[in-house]
This record gives sequence, structure tokens and C-alpha cells, in this order.
Amino acid sequence: MSLIPRFCGGRRSNVVDPFSLDVWDPFKDFPFPNSLSGSVPEFSRENSAFVSTRVDWKETPEAHVFKADLPGLKKEEVKVEIEDDRVLQITGERNVEKEDKNDTWHRVERSSGKFMRRFRLPENAKMEQVKASMENGVLTVTLPKEEVKKTDVKAIEISG
Repeated sequence: MSLIPRFCGGRRSNVVDPFSLDVWDPFKDFPFPNSLSGSVPEFSRENSAFVSTRVDWKETPEAHVFKADLPGLKKEEVKVEIEDDRVLQITGERNVEKEDKNDTWHRVERSSGKFMRRFRLPENAKMEQVKASMENGVLTVTLPKEEVKKTDVKAIEISG
């Protein structure tokens, strides 16, 4: 489970998100070699990744709405899938900009590489009616909710 910032009455608090599958890996974005042999590679643009693809998840009375910031990506470079075990998966890749031998880079801050975010969906999400759209670098995934059936409450008289 991951800690996510949550807004409550204008204040931010850390709340455990029981639906997230994100597992924090403190070494995820370090340029460690894949094997114990060899030296540590130089940190390059090729082995950097989308360090943290930001995704908001809000629940409205009608739907669960996910919004992911994916600046510079086209919809063809992003994949949205729902797995059988009620998991929404958003994946994609931003390719490294081609480098010209005559160019001198002074600063490289934009990320490149693959990303993946996964979210366990609650039982009330209608997975067969999911819709996704992308506009101005923001992916929006909407899953309508099933109506919550209110149970009839019958008062029981207590004798005695």
C-alpha cells in the first residue's frame, strides 16, 4: 500500500490508499547495474525513466476518474488496460531525443523511458464501460460506478 496525499477540507494529510498497488522502491531510479559484474554505468538519459508519473484519482457520485499528466506524449504512445483481477494499468514510453554529435547539452531535466502505474479498482466500478481520452497531455480514464443498493432497515421492537 502506498501513502498518497489527500485533501480534506483544504488541508493535506497522508492516508493509506488500500486500492493502490504501488510499492515504494527506494532504489528504483538509481543507475545500478543489472548484474553484479561490471562497473556502475554512468547515469544517462537512456536509463532514466519517468521518475513519477503523477496520477489523480477522484470518486464522484457517478464514476471513478483518473487523470495522468503525460506531457509530450501522443495517445498512440500510451496504453490503458484493465486486468481480470480488477486492476487498471496505465503504461507508456517517451523516447530519448536524438542527440547530434555537434550539440552541447547544458542541462537535461526532462525524463524519458517507460512508465507503468497500476490501481486496484473497487467492486463498484463498471469495468466494461471504461472510457479514456487524452487532451493537452492529460490522460483521463473514467469508470462509471454501479448504483449502491440501499438495504431496507427494519426496526425490531424489543420486548420486556
